[in-house]
Amino acid sequence: MTADDGASQDTSSGRAVSSRERRRMWRACRRLVDDLRLPDPFDAAEFVRGVAARRGRPIELLAVHARPDLPCGLLLTTEAADYLMYAADTTPFHQQHILLHEAAHLICGHQDKASLRAAAQILLPNLHPSLVQRVLGRTVYSEPQEREAELVASLILSRVSSPRPYDGDGAAQTAVAPLFGLPDGRPQQGS
Repeated sequence: MTADDGASQDTSSGRAVSSRERRRMWRACRRLVDDLRLPDPFDAAEFVRGVAARRGRPIELLAVHARPDLPCGLLLTTEAADYLMYAADTTPFHQQHILLHEAAHLICGHQDKASLRAAAQILLPNLHPSLVQRVLGRTVYSEPQEREAELVASLILSRVSSPRPYDGDGAAQTAVAPLFGLPDGRPQQGS
């Protein structure tokens, strides 16, 4: 791909990500967020409780002190429950974003690609490794699942923080779009 076709380089894999792929992800994430019921006034913990109710399985929120060798957020799934771990020693806004990012992995149906079982054992030493079905950590945004979860979290935050009512056309989301390689968040001609 050339620079003319709107491709950008994925810095971790070296794979080019086309404008078409970015727009496809943008539309899919917008549809997901458009269909979400968000508490009013918005509260991330209340939102996560709603996600748990819709999924029919408990989600435990665990505040942990940050460690340099671990991500600031972590999703751990066991047979009995999901655990969203987030940094206890960061700002409330950052904590909210971490919770939304990790919940977005559940909303999007992401599966584990690269296991972080060691991180889970450090954070939950009493949990036997065989009980862990899936671990997703927030480490880099170059992996497709991480980009998608980050976009969903950002769209939710954009939707709840907009001073004007949310419109299905995405007017409140235009500020988020450039962060994901789109000029204004609206699908381009010919996509």
